[in-house]
Amino acid sequence: MQQINSPDDIKKLTIPQLKKLASEIREFLIDKVSKTGGHLASNLGIVELTLVLHKIFNLPEDKIIWDVGHQSYVHKILTGRKDHFDTLRKINGLAGFPKVSESVYDCFNTGHSSTSISAAIGFARARDLKNEKFSVVAVIGDGALTGGMAFEALNDAGRSSNNLIVVLNDNEMSITENVGGLSRYLSKIRTDPRYSKAKEDINSLLAKLPLMGKSMTKAIERAKGTIKYIVMHEIIFEELGFKYLGPIDGHNIEEMTRVLSRAKLMKGPIFVHVCTQKGKGYSFAENRPEIFHGIPPFEVETGEIKSGEGQTFSSVFGKEIVNIARKDNSVVAISAAMVQGTGLEDFAAEFPDRFYDVGIAEQHAVTMAAGMAISGLKPVVALYSSFLQRSYDQILHDVALQKLHVVFAIDRAGIVGEDGETHQGLYDLSFLRHIPNIVIAAPCDYSEFAVMLEYAISKHEGPIAIRYPKGIWREKLFEPGQLKLGKGVMVRSGKDITIAAVGSMVKTALEVAEILESAGIDAEVINARFVKPLDSSLLINSVMATKKLVTLEDNVIKGGFGSGVLELLSQNGIYYPVKIFGFPDEPILHGSRNEIFRKYKMDAQSISEEIKRFMHNKLE
Repeated sequence: MQQINSPDDIKKLTIPQLKKLASEIREFLIDKVSKTGGHLASNLGIVELTLVLHKIFNLPEDKIIWDVGHQSYVHKILTGRKDHFDTLRKINGLAGFPKVSESVYDCFNTGHSSTSISAAIGFARARDLKNEKFSVVAVIGDGALTGGMAFEALNDAGRSSNNLIVVLNDNEMSITENVGGLSRYLSKIRTDPRYSKAKEDINSLLAKLPLMGKSMTKAIERAKGTIKYIVMHEIIFEELGFKYLGPIDGHNIEEMTRVLSRAKLMKGPIFVHVCTQKGKGYSFAENRPEIFHGIPPFEVETGEIKSGEGQTFSSVFGKEIVNIARKDNSVVAISAAMVQGTGLEDFAAEFPDRFYDVGIAEQHAVTMAAGMAISGLKPVVALYSSFLQRSYDQILHDVALQKLHVVFAIDRAGIVGEDGETHQGLYDLSFLRHIPNIVIAAPCDYSEFAVMLEYAISKHEGPIAIRYPKGIWREKLFEPGQLKLGKGVMVRSGKDITIAAVGSMVKTALEVAEILESAGIDAEVINARFVKPLDSSLLINSVMATKKLVTLEDNVIKGGFGSGVLELLSQNGIYYPVKIFGFPDEPILHGSRNEIFRKYKMDAQSISEEIKRFMHNKLE
């Protein structure tokens, strides 16, 4: 493996050498990811496929677009980045997803699913308009194929004449097991040998026939299709306009080399169905691929995770929604292929008839929830903040404008960390706050979260979103007390400056107040609780008394909580000095949560120093 520094080195290897290299890569991945954390199971499953793609295609001239991109570690190893794997997902280190800025072999940035085929047809059409000659390959998983955008792209690409190869990496998994009709359909193709056998028999027969004219050749091709359909009905991808090749064993290098070499020479859109095993080569990942999909550092020998003990907001959500659902049979829960990540496993087990995993289909999830809400149910839609972005139109058009009682449980809000800019949950406050009729809340700790969730499901009417961060949070800041719509809480009185914070930043605000106290500055701290509606009387009265205000939020500054407070003060003719602490209008790259907060001066010490300058009108 040490001799592999570029795709050109792969092309020199024999099949036995490629097999040996595959084993070495798996050992390397297990060792490195056990130390850094990352996406392991998906990468272990795609080793041979990646090797064959790099052997057959000529990167960087040819383009390979990795859907989602969490299966691109092998690609990175083969393209000169193996010596940097100790920095994987660390600040200023290797990204966990493809990055154009990181390597000439990465042709398109990815991070969210179901985008690769759209990007690929874009590359192919641009190539053809410019009269260029290179291959375009989209590698998409069967989980990502459940996303509606993938089918929009298949529908468009299939009717085109552009040369394009779509490789389906079918491992029967998204993060957890795939759901829905498409999953059953792919399983049918995988397990029914008649289709592949019929193709082989027909191709063998045609190879023995003498050369004939065009008319006879076309007639035989039509007959070939007819026989194939009789044997196994229609293949959906061929009905969409693709030439279908497969299914093939994704760990059989010889077979993949033969099929993908043929696909490279074929004209028009080609669909190659490759079957792999997620987690292959590491028994713990093979047996629990959902755990080893995205995993923190772990012990190689035992598979045990090294992370600290404690609850997460996701686990608290899972426990509390089960308790609420036991008392109210109108409560239903909806996930978009994130059952475990959002903490809904127990709900799914206890209330299987009231739980719906729709696959990677956030838009569908939200509008389905709207249909349930208007029918008298109480749907709770649990999504990661960065994935909620996909359903913006459905939140606005189908839920909010109709004032429907849908609860949005927004996990991974704020800085997520190691997954980088495609996964940071820094935008939900900004894109939700201007939507009419919606309420936005953010708990500062687990106790407040439990009270908010009970209120949102059982007492509120209309759309409501609760956003909360990733990670283990051990502290209980204070008793939550009674929750009232749009009402915050003064958690520390003071006379010199008001610090208004929301969600996870309330803890930081209290730490800042302690640091300022040692410098002789008496800070008042407000836990806003609600971003919309704001507690106007509490905020205005505090600012009128202290005559200075800072706001803290783990969201981008533009359009967020601080912007809302500024609007409130302006509307009431209050113009005392205000400073907003949040994240800037730029991509926030990967790194640990603490590293990122320090880098952007959003930690308690940095904020305190900035407030001291603010108090003396010496802002930089």
